[in-house]
Amino acid sequence: MIDDTSSREAAEHDNCIGLPAEVDSALDSFAAFLKTTKNDSSHTVKAYRNDVFQFLQYQAETNADVTSVTHGAPARAAIRAFISYLYHQGYRRSSTARKIAAIRAFYRWCVSCDLVTVDPTAGVHTPRREGRLPKVLRTDEVASLLAAPDTTVPDGMRDKALLELLYASGVRAGEAQALNIDDIDLENYDVRVRQGKGDKERLAMIGDEAVEAIDAYLLAGRPALRAKSSRHDDGALFLNKYGQRLSDRGIRRIFDKYMLSASQTLKVTPHVLRHSFATHLLDNGADLRAVQELLGHSSLETTQIYTHVSRERVLKVYDSAHPRSGPEH
Repeated sequence: MIDDTSSREAAEHDNCIGLPAEVDSALDSFAAFLKTTKNDSSHTVKAYRNDVFQFLQYQAETNADVTSVTHGAPARAAIRAFISYLYHQGYRRSSTARKIAAIRAFYRWCVSCDLVTVDPTAGVHTPRREGRLPKVLRTDEVASLLAAPDTTVPDGMRDKALLELLYASGVRAGEAQALNIDDIDLENYDVRVRQGKGDKERLAMIGDEAVEAIDAYLLAGRPALRAKSSRHDDGALFLNKYGQRLSDRGIRRIFDKYMLSASQTLKVTPHVLRHSFATHLLDNGADLRAVQELLGHSSLETTQIYTHVSRERVLKVYDSAHPRSGPEH
């Protein structure tokens, strides 16, 4: 299966091939519409633009007239053929569903701008998403992960602070990457997330362990890393070895490095700490709406998936522990 990350990278790689100028201009205008009118996050805008580009590139490679974007929409058959192509390429249904959503949004925008007269996505059904539950670390795996960094060196202090923050607050890796020092209030145990999904601002909570780790990093780790750069300090909380803001990719490398200490079998991303944060809260009796607010979910339905994870755990415990739970009884 191809995940969202790899599909985005593939689309970005294809972007160097190029499309007719009028099509490229339409894509730029569509992206601007998503950003300014729909107020979508830069992450969503980039993903949607790449998804639509990938569809148009597929059309070009299959000898379709991509200039039809501005002279009349392609037939629904082209979109269905693209869905079939994604399936045979091994894309997950969740990735395919997002790509179809992007294409649908694009052609609705084209209709509103009189670039096309007919929306070809009308009647095209989005594949049902897999009913997969999010991966979650056990508490002992989390403990091993958080204990792995060497806190006697600056980058180890940073890594400890980063991992503690991700698990304590449930913020996304991208949100942590965008944090500035001023966003952290150690006295009140909170983090102001200013660049959340959809560019929404929210307040996240942290606990004693995270506060201690961040405080140690700010006192000794960050100054040591900052000294390696002569460039202007933009106030970034987490710095790389060159004294500049840590990148998303840098966070992923840090996580992968220490994840080996927690589990030799799980293949997961930093997002698993967000899943674990929510699930462990619910496992220990937290209110669902409180977890929703902490995660920054606009819909309670999005948060409810973690109740299913908790229920799965309860059932496993029951099945393994109750003497009359198994099918043989």
